Amino acid sequence: MKRILFSLVLFMTLLSCKKEETTPKVIYEEGKAKAEVVVRDSGSIKVADLPILMEGTQYLIHPVGDVRVYDTDSKVYGSSKTNQVSYAISNYNRFEITGYFDNLNFQHVDSTSIKPLTDKKIQIQTATYLNTIAAKTKKQIVVYSLVDSDTNKDGKVDQNDIKSLYLSTISGSKFTKLSEEFQELIDWNIIEAQNRLYFRCIEDINKNGAFDKKDKVHYHYVNLLNNEWKVEMYTPN
Repeated sequence: MKRILFSLVLFMTLLSCKKEETTPKVIYEEGKAKAEVVVRDSGSIKVADLPILMEGTQYLIHPVGDVRVYDTDSKVYGSSKTNQVSYAISNYNRFEITGYFDNLNFQHVDSTSIKPLTDKKIQIQTATYLNTIAAKTKKQIVVYSLVDSDTNKDGKVDQNDIKSLYLSTISGSKFTKLSEEFQELIDWNIIEAQNRLYFRCIEDINKNGAFDKKDKVHYHYVNLLNNEWKVEMYTPN
């Protein structure tokens, strides 16, 4: 009886440990990280949210993504759920679009032409319009946190991969990556007195595939008024 109880406790312990394991954000091959290119699924159903017009701008923004199908036991709030299918791609809060969506399409208010932000496979998580910078300098800039490659090689570009930082103009042009390859974006902020965007990233220096306290934090800034958004490094500590 004691042997059965011991085996049962051991099994439950192992099961608990397995549940606590996290999927690495980076998979290394022969000591080097490699990002996999993911081909878009031609069988997925793409839809767009109704257009968004940021206050003070002249460009409609159309978030684009996949139709999501939910299990019958799941709960989706709002009027966008029809027969366990959600047509909602993103959430909009005045100057920021959030969610997990595939692209943004841009359209001038006086035009019928629509231009995508990129033709690459990405997952955008936030798109933030810098309205205070625009009011001060007339420069209309959008900041993106997104995933741009399958760093953990699971065949998907999603929130389990490395998050990067990008900029573009309000028209979707000058789509520029700021963070370095295989460095995870931690956070960013704007210092209006300097017209700078500051951000931090973490590098997996011990190459264990995860980001933890043993890794190195890098500090960067970019002058938003420069024609070319050149990233500068600095050391605050």
